[in-house]
Amino acid sequence: MDFTDTLTTVGPVFFLLLLILQTICRYMHNKPQHYGPNTFPIIGCIFSFYNNRRRLLHWYTELLASSPSHSIIIQRLGARRIIVTANPINVEHIIKTNFYNYPKGKAFTEILGDLLGQGIFNVDGGMWHMQRKLISHEFTARAMRELLVTTLESEAKERLFPILESASKELLVVDMQEVLKKFTFDITCRISLGKDPESLAPTFPISRLANAFDAASAIIAARASVPVSAAWKIKRALDLGKEKQLKEEIKLIHESIMEIIHNRKNEEEAMRKKDFLSRLIASGFNDEAIRDMVISFIVAARDTTASALTWFFWCMSQNRGAEEEVLNEINVMLKGGQFEMETAKKMRVLHAALCETMRLYPPVAWDSKHPLHDDILPDGTRVKRGDRVTYFPYGMGRMKSIWGKDCSEFKLERWLSLEENSASSNNGGIMYSGVSPFKFPIFQGGPRTCLGKDMAFVQMKFVASAMLPKFELQPLDTRLPVFVPLLTAKMANGFKVLVRKRYKENI
Repeated sequence: MDFTDTLTTVGPVFFLLLLILQTICRYMHNKPQHYGPNTFPIIGCIFSFYNNRRRLLHWYTELLASSPSHSIIIQRLGARRIIVTANPINVEHIIKTNFYNYPKGKAFTEILGDLLGQGIFNVDGGMWHMQRKLISHEFTARAMRELLVTTLESEAKERLFPILESASKELLVVDMQEVLKKFTFDITCRISLGKDPESLAPTFPISRLANAFDAASAIIAARASVPVSAAWKIKRALDLGKEKQLKEEIKLIHESIMEIIHNRKNEEEAMRKKDFLSRLIASGFNDEAIRDMVISFIVAARDTTASALTWFFWCMSQNRGAEEEVLNEINVMLKGGQFEMETAKKMRVLHAALCETMRLYPPVAWDSKHPLHDDILPDGTRVKRGDRVTYFPYGMGRMKSIWGKDCSEFKLERWLSLEENSASSNNGGIMYSGVSPFKFPIFQGGPRTCLGKDMAFVQMKFVASAMLPKFELQPLDTRLPVFVPLLTAKMANGFKVLVRKRYKENI
């Protein structure tokens, strides 16, 4: 091979390497002034991301804490640019001030669309406004609130208490995460569908519908974590692997819900029932729209409440002083009587304990929007159309600039020391105890403020008020559990406890 042949062969390769080197040098010279992981041309932060893939929550939190603006930019090969923020002024801008520029977006709705369809949590614009108006009316109806309390009382008396009583007598290990998931699934189905799946019955029957919801939620959450979205889309198109299973699970969910809808329409007394499904049917929606709205209701109401309660009881088991304060308030406020919504609204200590739990262990660890137009966040971060903009409740709960140097500690005083916001006590009692929803965005804020927040607090306060005076939970493992951020957060490996009867029952 002569020199000319060698030059012809090696020349293009040498030129390409030179071009890449030039690009890297230019990038390093003009490196964007933003905080985040080490990022390189083309490949982005793929190495850092891979090294931290099993601890993303902690990694993001560390990066955000080290950023003066509490915002970071994540760029990965094959993925859209991600802006993650734990800055309350940015959160307010995204979910309130410039709300219409930050819809959920196609990238979000594609991931959840197979399960949620056109339900309220997966739509924007006119469809969202229409559903929100209807659901807002239903959730504030007196009949719905009364049905909730009645259902809670029967589920606790007939199923929850007997299970815990039996476990305490026979020294059985109980997974409270599973028990609470079954409890909230029964409650949610009875409220939304007017149908009792009896998943918390003494024999712990296997609920194929509940299992389908669990499997579908886990697979869809995995979609969101795939580096390149084309990967799961190809599998879905070819009907392969987990995407094949997802298709089967969603088919079962859709068929089960549609069967209940059709049966309800054929019942003579259907229009007189108080459950959510019957009221949707009476409103004249088509079957597919009703199905999607009911599925959204079940996904949101069941998993988020169970998650918050699981971590609440774990926090009580690790902070016995705080548990004693909560217990004293319950005994004084209820005085051996039945649970009443008006009394529950005044339970300030219990409310503080629930808020402190959700500050540290939010049921939804992060939420993403996709801007329609370029924008600049209040902290100066530049946003491009099509970016994924994520606010991060898990990280926000661990920011010293927001909650103080003791932000990692569980402290009721963090809430009890605040002045009560009388404007927030109209429907849900104390609510945020005076804390801005943009500092504590567990129930979002602005136009998309969670419609079910009052019902969620009622459920959580009921369960806490019913269980704490009767039972003490003793975890088998005293180590800090692993927080798993799926669609709704859960505790890895469950919450295994021994149940002890309290010697002094005051209610």
